[in-house]
Amino acid sequence: MNTATTLAGSGALDATPRAEGVARTSEPGGVQIEHLTVRFGSRTVLDDLSLTIERGELLTVLGRSGCGKTTLLRFIAGFIEADGLAGTLTVAGRDLTHVPPHKRNLGLLFQSYALFPHLSVFENVAFGLRARRISTKEIARRVADSLKLVQLGDAGHVMPAQLSGGMQQRVALARALVIEPDVLLLDEPLSALDANLRASVRSELKALHERLPNLTIVCVTHDQDDALVLSDRTLLMRDGYIAQLGTPQDLYDKPSDAFVARYLGAANLLPPNVAFALGDARHAERERVACLRPEAMRIVPLGEGQLHGTIASVEWYGSVLSVQVALDAMPGEPVHVSMQRGSGVMPEKGARISLRYEADDVVLIKP
Repeated sequence: MNTATTLAGSGALDATPRAEGVARTSEPGGVQIEHLTVRFGSRTVLDDLSLTIERGELLTVLGRSGCGKTTLLRFIAGFIEADGLAGTLTVAGRDLTHVPPHKRNLGLLFQSYALFPHLSVFENVAFGLRARRISTKEIARRVADSLKLVQLGDAGHVMPAQLSGGMQQRVALARALVIEPDVLLLDEPLSALDANLRASVRSELKALHERLPNLTIVCVTHDQDDALVLSDRTLLMRDGYIAQLGTPQDLYDKPSDAFVARYLGAANLLPPNVAFALGDARHAERERVACLRPEAMRIVPLGEGQLHGTIASVEWYGSVLSVQVALDAMPGEPVHVSMQRGSGVMPEKGARISLRYEADDVVLIKP
C-alpha cells in the first residue's frame, strides 16, 4: 500500500494501514441494517432486508433501475419518508433509526455534485464545517488536507465553473470527506462522466479507499465494472431482495442463478446434457443449468473439443474478438466465445469448429 496523505484526526479517516490477516469484523463500527421493509402505498420497494457492512469495507450495491438500491442508500442517509417503513439502522455502534439526517455524520456524494457556483472550491469544501461551527484555523487545516487527498491541493481559490466534470466530482468528494464521516455514501458517482474519465475516476476512488482503510464506503451503481473494480464485496439486488452478496469474484465465478450470471457479464447457459459428456454425473442434472463464461471456451479444430458447431459471426473490439458459435446440439441458441486477438487462428464466419473448456470452469446454477 502506498504511503499517502491522510486527513488528520481520529475516527473514520484514520489511515492507519489495515493489519494483514485481521478480519474487519474485529473492528468497531460499520453499518448494520435489520429487517428493513419500505413500502410506498401498495408497492414494496425493499422487503425484510438485513445487511451488515464492516468498518473499512467498500460495498457496491448493484442492480437495475427500480430494484431498491437507491432506496437502501437513502434509508442509511435518513431521507426515506414512506407510508410503510420498518427496520433498524446502526452505524458505528449508534442506533440511527430515528436520528435526523444532519445528525448522522455521513458523507454524501450524489450524481449531481451540487456545488455552490458562487463559492470557491475552498468554501464549497468548508461549507459543512462552518455549519458545525468549527474554528477558522481547524477549517483551514481540514480543508487543505481534504483537497490534498483528492489531488486538488492548489485549487482552493478556483471557482467550480472553471473545473472539468472530473475535478468538480473531486471537490464534491472532498466536501463529503472533510467532516470525517462514519460512512461515505456514493449514489451513481460516475454516471455523469464519459467512458475514459469514468475509468480514471474509478481508479482514483479505489486508490482513495486504500489510503483511508478505516472509512466505510457504500457505493450504489448500475455499472458492473464499478462493482468489479471497486468492491470488497458486491450486493446485487433484484426487485427489493438480495440476489447475491459476496466478493466480485464470487459473483462472477460462482453466481447463484442465471440473473446474477448475466448481470455480471456475458454468460452461456447450457443444458447439463449438452455441457457434460454422457457418463458424467452432472449430465443428467435437471434442476440446474450449466454456466460457462465466454473467456473459458477456446476455439479448436473440429473434433478436438467437447462441443461442435459453426461460427455464426465474428466481431472485433480492438484487442478482443467476440465470436458467436451455432452449436450442433443447440442450433437456435448461439454461444458467445471471447478471445484475445492474435492468440490463435483467426476465426472465420461459416467455419466448422469445436469448443474446448475445462470441467472446473463449468458452474451449475439455478435457472
